[in-house]
Amino acid sequence: MKKIIIFSLCVIGISNLCFAQTKSFIDQPYIEVNGSADSLVTPNEIFIKIIISEKDTRDRVSVEEQEAKMINALKNLNINVEKDLTNSDMMSNYKFHLLKQKDVIKTKEYILKVKDANTLNKVFIKLEDLGISNTSIDRVNHTDLENIKNECRSKAIENARKKAIALTKPIAQTIGNAILITDNEANYVMPYAARGVMVMMNKAEDVQESNIQFEKIKVEASVGAKFILK
Repeated sequence: MKKIIIFSLCVIGISNLCFAQTKSFIDQPYIEVNGSADSLVTPNEIFIKIIISEKDTRDRVSVEEQEAKMINALKNLNINVEKDLTNSDMMSNYKFHLLKQKDVIKTKEYILKVKDANTLNKVFIKLEDLGISNTSIDRVNHTDLENIKNECRSKAIENARKKAIALTKPIAQTIGNAILITDNEANYVMPYAARGVMVMMNKAEDVQESNIQFEKIKVEASVGAKFILK
């Protein structure tokens, strides 16, 4: 019986301690604010999807022949095909599609990585010259995206602090240390497509670099913060 009473007293004591700590935290005067920040960054990795198909003509041009011409053309553009050109279909080198019931047409799909919109434009024009027109932008990326997100987080908490100062200054109070910071997880919005990447020009004209722009990646971060109110 004594053991039961002692145990009960211990449980009550621990509960009171937890309540006291919680009450102490809640009883502190504090101000709660949110902060946000964003940044626009130009993609430095652009992935192009290229699909080569056998030509549906009497003298059908094979995929292998078109592939060899494509690789040679990309090398002439100083693209490292061994590093930046990959076969996107990892399960099989070729895909076969039914054509006119009994006939089949062989296709092969690639992903090419380039670093800027100017190179992207040159690739599109060169492939068009070769008769390879089934190309599209698959996705874009920035190699330093995680660091950029962290920079936005830093700016977001700075903005939260400035907001807290602006709110307390008119009432002659100040803020102290942060007692709680909540990261609402930084995210980014990828551009849907290039803007003005394909410059209208004759094939004999040079690429106009000044006319080429690419929609930027928008990186966003938001935080919540509680500061001691003095």
